[in-house]
Amino acid sequence: MKFTALNIKNQQFNKAIKGYNKEEVEAFLERLAEEFEILQNENDIYKKELDSIKEQNKEFRKIEKHLQSTLVNAQESSSKAVETAKKQTALIIREAELKANQTIEKAKEEANYIRDSVIKLREEKSLLLAKLKAMVETQANLLEVSIDVPESENKSRIKTAIPENKSEINVDKILEKLL
Repeated sequence: MKFTALNIKNQQFNKAIKGYNKEEVEAFLERLAEEFEILQNENDIYKKELDSIKEQNKEFRKIEKHLQSTLVNAQESSSKAVETAKKQTALIIREAELKANQTIEKAKEEANYIRDSVIKLREEKSLLLAKLKAMVETQANLLEVSIDVPESENKSRIKTAIPENKSEINVDKILEKLL
């Protein structure tokens, strides 16, 4: 039989000769029933609190699992983000290196082109100077021949009119003036 405060209060004992004092037993049972009722009420309160705490504990465990899951996801996401950033950085570096190499190669090509152009221009300058010298000399020779004096007199006149050291025409000065 399960003890309750009501069971204790209503408990009946058989009567016997020389038994316990009925009033003392009933007073004791009454006090026992009251104490038992207080303990039972406290127990009920504690059970309700325990149930409430268990429910909170379940909620906290759910929250904990959710937080752990979220933390794991965040760690995975950050790891993926770091990995993606590293890959993007490596790609950007490779692209920059390619562009730099292309720029360097293009600059080398342009430098070679300019060097070749300068060499060609120098060659053309030398060729032009040679042609101009030849033309000036040809013109000077033509001038000497074209004078209408007999040849014998022509030579003597030319020699007297143009001193020998000045008979040579300074082609470089003429070229400087032309350029």
